[in-house]
Amino acid sequence: QVQLVESGGGLVQAGGSLRLSCAASGRTFSMYAMGWFRQAPGKERELLAAISGSGGITDYAASVKGRFTISRDNAKTTVHLQMNSLTPEDTAVYYCAAKRGRGISHATTSYDYWGQGTQVTVSS
Repeated sequence: QVQLVESGGGLVQAGGSLRLSCAASGRTFSMYAMGWFRQAPGKERELLAAISGSGGITDYAASVKGRFTISRDNAKTTVHLQMNSLTPEDTAVYYCAAKRGRGISHATTSYDYWGQGTQVTVSS
């Protein structure tokens, strides 16, 4: 069982930056690939970024590539999402998720554990 707690959300002006963090419980954190997702009102949950268990492989959705960076610290069992050049279209609830197995996946259904989410609001 893995418990995930997100933090770092909030209100930011367009063009600003935020850094989200996700703290994970458990001693086998490196055995899990991790992903950051978001869900805006009336929209489906979408994968933004994923990182392999070792941190050596990352992948991004086209909508955030070049603006967002995912990273992880296995010693501290945390994963981060650095978000730059934010726009109002980035407003959503952001979730981190863990997938059993080190390899990344683009499928939402592949992720086994989810945090409660943190709200990000970008004002124009």
